[in-house]
Amino acid sequence: MNVELFNFDLPKENIALRPAVPRDSARMLVVNETTSDSNVAALANFLTDKDILVFNDTKVIPGRLFGKRGEAKIEVTLHKRESNTVWRVFARPAKKCRLGDELDFTGLKAKVTEIGESGERTIEFAVEDAAIWDALEAHGTMPLPPYIASQRDIDDQDLSDYQTVFAEEEGAVAAPTAGLHFTPELLASLEKKGVKTAGVTLHVGAGTFLPVKVDDTDDHKMHSEIGVVTEETATKLNEIRANGGRIVSVGTTSLRLLESAADDKGIIHPFNGSTDIFITPGYRFKAIDVLMTNFHLPKSTLFMLVSAFAGFERMKKAYATAIESGYRFYSYGDSSLLFPKKDEWHEA
Repeated sequence: MNVELFNFDLPKENIALRPAVPRDSARMLVVNETTSDSNVAALANFLTDKDILVFNDTKVIPGRLFGKRGEAKIEVTLHKRESNTVWRVFARPAKKCRLGDELDFTGLKAKVTEIGESGERTIEFAVEDAAIWDALEAHGTMPLPPYIASQRDIDDQDLSDYQTVFAEEEGAVAAPTAGLHFTPELLASLEKKGVKTAGVTLHVGAGTFLPVKVDDTDDHKMHSEIGVVTEETATKLNEIRANGGRIVSVGTTSLRLLESAADDKGIIHPFNGSTDIFITPGYRFKAIDVLMTNFHLPKSTLFMLVSAFAGFERMKKAYATAIESGYRFYSYGDSSLLFPKKDEWHEA
């Protein structure tokens, strides 16, 4: 499939540099048979007491590090954990991080142990396993997406803004941004409606921000990410569906993990491992009935995913409407609530 099909023009002023305050006051574009404006605080109005929301409980770590190799300045962004102290990273400039090089991030030491085929590096930190999280807190910064970090400085406010209320399991270097809209008040309104909730864990990697550099989607290789669906959660989700309820994915990260855990009959199984699932129009969804997600980059794998879920032409029109109506895009931006359109799987 031609990647250019998923391109669109986005004015700079539509890119959100800060989240809405309060978080659930963000706008929400509802995309079903018709497209309508709402807001996140009204989410319960679109759900029933048979439905279940599935959120990603990963916690963002300060995974952006600045340091030196000798006298040369370097920057690395962690993107996949091999163990607590061994990480795959994106390095800039990569040529300054050669195999065997010693890196110093203002006192936190690491060594380059591998160079991947695509140029990514694997580094091993010179700390004990149990000390890694404190070390990253002390030496790292919040890894805001480049479309935000290039326009303003990262500050202390981002430490809380770029973390969801569900964040528990440390390991992500990018936030599951659909979850950023949730507040205790919103969760209370959902509970009052009888909507159930469940958590899964997908440690989002920095690869989520990488552009698709090929012309055809068949040639694109996704970076893998680590995910967990517990047996308890899998059983709960299967029971909800068996009783006529809908699985509502809070974000594309939860969706990708659940689709990885589901079999061809739509039964969700316990999962613990890596997934590099790449979803484009033509994909047959097995585990998800409704998707809540932010607005994504042009030509990104995530815009391809939402086009697969809600319909290619429908999403092109919805994004054009959102841009014209002043919706705020990307990680700190507004939300959308998407319902599937099953008669358009092969339109793209």
